[in-house]
Amino acid sequence: MRIMLKSKIHQARVTRATIDYEGSISIDKKLMEEADILPYEQVQVLNLNNGARFTTYAIGAESGEIGINGAAARLAAVGDTIIVLSYCYVEENEIHNFSPKLVCVDAENAIIETKQMVEAISSWGEDKCA
Repeated sequence: MRIMLKSKIHQARVTRATIDYEGSISIDKKLMEEADILPYEQVQVLNLNNGARFTTYAIGAESGEIGINGAAARLAAVGDTIIVLSYCYVEENEIHNFSPKLVCVDAENAIIETKQMVEAISSWGEDKCA
């Protein structure tokens, strides 16, 4: 088995950063469902503004909300653009037919498009939202 990218929420905007919280990333419940991320599932967060990368767990939030909580709130500020990644184990015999889901959002974190990554690749190593 290999660990593979399962889904990606692309270019979400941080709407809240709360240091005085136990931890986690709060993600709009619709986004979590669309990206197949369950509450308390481990995710990796990449901050496009400052290069920070961290691992935490997801919890549901209200519509449009992306909140960085606890110690991770020192790694992101309101308005920062982030990518949220989730992973899964894939059997070797299923890898060649496996394709992660790409969830594209607008500046208010509303879903604008969802597609399989294979459809999104325009050239090697490049994924694009509409």
